[in-house]
Amino acid sequence: MLIGKGVGMMPAFQDKHKSSLPSPRRIRRGCSKELYRTVKRMKVYIPEGKVKEGEDLYYRKVIGNLLWIHENSSNRKVLSDWWDEAVSGELAELWEVDRAKLSEAFRDAFGG
Repeated sequence: MLIGKGVGMMPAFQDKHKSSLPSPRRIRRGCSKELYRTVKRMKVYIPEGKVKEGEDLYYRKVIGNLLWIHENSSNRKVLSDWWDEAVSGELAELWEVDRAKLSEAFRDAFGG
């Protein structure tokens, strides 16, 4: 089905495939899952309070760069590189873990 009657009009189904920005709840849940998988791969104990602080830190960073992250959502390598630069240093300091191991675990968990 086509919208309009002109030649070269966009098919109606393409509109529903354009993704909109995720909701804050979806972002928070995604950040939580990604960090959970990262901690699991590191095989270290991180107290629950520190994990929550790390999730809040990551969430704030994602919200601050949401448009760029959304534009690059299909490129996990670029997103992992951003995470290394913007998040890993502060998170490693907060959790008192090696930054290189944290970055490696995140890339493994995230797929970048």
